[in-house]
Amino acid sequence: MNVPQFTPWIGKSEYREIAECFQTTWITEGPKSAAFKDELLKLSGARYGVLAPNGTLALFLGLKALGIGHGDEVLVPDFSFIASATAVEMCGGIPVFVDVNRENFQINLLSAKRLIGKKTKAIMPVHIYGTVCAMDEVMNFAKLYGLLVIEDAAQALNVRYKQQHAGTFGNVGCFSFFADKTITTGEGGFVVTAQEKIYNKLLYLRNQGRLTSGTFKHPHLGYNLRLTDIQAAIGLAQLKKLGRITSRKLRILNLYQKLLSDISQITMFIPPKDAEWLPFRIPIIAQHAHILMEFMRNHGVEPRTFFYPLHRQPAFRYLRTKNTLRLSDKDFSGAVFGYKHGICLPTFPTLTYQQIKYVVKIIRNFYQTFNG
Repeated sequence: MNVPQFTPWIGKSEYREIAECFQTTWITEGPKSAAFKDELLKLSGARYGVLAPNGTLALFLGLKALGIGHGDEVLVPDFSFIASATAVEMCGGIPVFVDVNRENFQINLLSAKRLIGKKTKAIMPVHIYGTVCAMDEVMNFAKLYGLLVIEDAAQALNVRYKQQHAGTFGNVGCFSFFADKTITTGEGGFVVTAQEKIYNKLLYLRNQGRLTSGTFKHPHLGYNLRLTDIQAAIGLAQLKKLGRITSRKLRILNLYQKLLSDISQITMFIPPKDAEWLPFRIPIIAQHAHILMEFMRNHGVEPRTFFYPLHRQPAFRYLRTKNTLRLSDKDFSGAVFGYKHGICLPTFPTLTYQQIKYVVKIIRNFYQTFNG
């Protein structure tokens, strides 16, 4: 049996939504995009929001709207997809990597405290694997040190902490609709805020420094960071089946938890207290994780490692010359532990019971035969 890491759930409903774009000739940003934005605002409870071409550019938009610029330092978890950090670099800022805890790999505020300096302007909590950071603690920390808060909620759509939607705690929150996210538009992003001043900046930044397309007077500097109606049409179809996506993902989580419970070499991911969990992945901590992953691949199952620590990334070698940053493994024990021992199991709405049982069977076979 072959079990991929992920397969998007798309079909006739997405085709029908896209067809309307061709019937109306709206293929750039238009009525579908407006409807998609409105539905996302209803879902998240956010006051304002703008669409973006992808999650990375959503973060860039959010950071720019907060005024992050040359030399400004932003505290970024060492355990995250690289876009969390490169979005800071795109603004001219400096990502300062912060360790994470070992239980759910959310930002470690004790580590963050040691890294605050005169140039620190913001903190970026990343809501990992479909749950939410303990945002009351993050917000108290930011208030104490006078920091702006930009939430990377790329993996946390339809997830709440203490009944409040991820992404709506900070000054801005950013979402992604890449193919493997809870809902997809292929590529796409969304930025939310409760502050009208920030919202107005977002409007100018994403539309070439103007509020209305078709005019050639540009009051501010801006960029083309819009979405198309074709992408928004896919998003609208996806939102209509969000309830089914949610229930299927929770069923998959429950099955994995049940079937893996008696394997002593496996520890399940635990979300923060008071945080919902709609699995973006099924993360586990496993003994001999990388050898197990090779065994799984050889038997038709596609696992995925946890994130490679950002401080180890070859792309960030240049940061080693900056005295304010520490880039030794000993300073990032949580992130290093996660990469060394973490495995993401296949997780997607159309994953079958038979496929889940097969994944668990392969894991069980490995530990029964491994002699290392």
